[in-house]
Amino acid sequence: MNGNESEAMRRLPRTCRAADRVLWFDEVDSTNTVARRLLAEAWPPVDAAGPDVAGTAAAAACAGGAGVFGDGVADAVAEPPIAVIVADSQTAGHGRLGRQWVSRPGESSMVSFATVLPQSLVTDSRVNGWLQMIAGLAAIDAMTAVLAETGADRCCASHDPKDDCALMLKWPNDVFLHGRKLGGILLESVMPPAADTPMAGLVIGIGLNLNLPADHLPTEQATSLQLHRAPLPDPLELRDRIAAGTVTALRSRMRTFAVDPTDYAVALRDETEALCWTLGRRVEARMTDGSVTRGVATALNPDASLTVRADDGVDHVVRTGDVGVL
Repeated sequence: MNGNESEAMRRLPRTCRAADRVLWFDEVDSTNTVARRLLAEAWPPVDAAGPDVAGTAAAAACAGGAGVFGDGVADAVAEPPIAVIVADSQTAGHGRLGRQWVSRPGESSMVSFATVLPQSLVTDSRVNGWLQMIAGLAAIDAMTAVLAETGADRCCASHDPKDDCALMLKWPNDVFLHGRKLGGILLESVMPPAADTPMAGLVIGIGLNLNLPADHLPTEQATSLQLHRAPLPDPLELRDRIAAGTVTALRSRMRTFAVDPTDYAVALRDETEALCWTLGRRVEARMTDGSVTRGVATALNPDASLTVRADDGVDHVVRTGDVGVL
């Protein structure tokens, strides 16, 4: 056990028991960058730019990463391997579309999860949109369980009883609580350099505001868990519990998805619809081509895309882009 692994075990004991490997850093540029570096170790030769991008300490900690991710498709389907990268602080954390993620030690949880799945699944546009939803549902699975286990599953008395206390998903990648953003999820695929490699890497970065004071919230649309739920454990213990629970939920959901993606996509659609903050609300969809559509989010489709009925009555299918609730 090297120094990084010893420190990870001390700070994240539950996560270390749940995951195949855990790396902890006091500060990195981005935990997703380190996760991509760790996956690259499984597919030598590693790009020469890798160590510079990830940082010397991160590159050293990732050395030997090849053994984490199993020997092939059968291993990944039967028991999806998961490595976890945790940092107390990020200097260049970001979410979808390059948005900066504000992070301070003890206030936010910055955790990335690296795994591998059959490349045919990761690249299949009929079902791969559900990977993003699986990540969000796993985060909610973990938080819901931890809040119940620690006795913090009730809303604070300061909220009106009519407020929605449930953890929800804003399509496609945010965790919402009381109509405000509690966290964000960034999913990135990592393709191997050799075309005949049957596996592809997946990096899931999850940032959550756990103990962020109200006057530190980055926007009026943001919130933090301690503003809604009480009593909560120490923020570092809370981070460990949620990360461990997310590993367990991700592994279970990824296994089910890999075995039968078509059938599981049907179940995921039903589950996500019930937790989707976006559906039925007026939204503004900013497409990657620069166009903007305003209307009502009316449907979550079989491929995990979103249908928006514009103000002129025309339906638009949104697969990529940014959708904000108005």
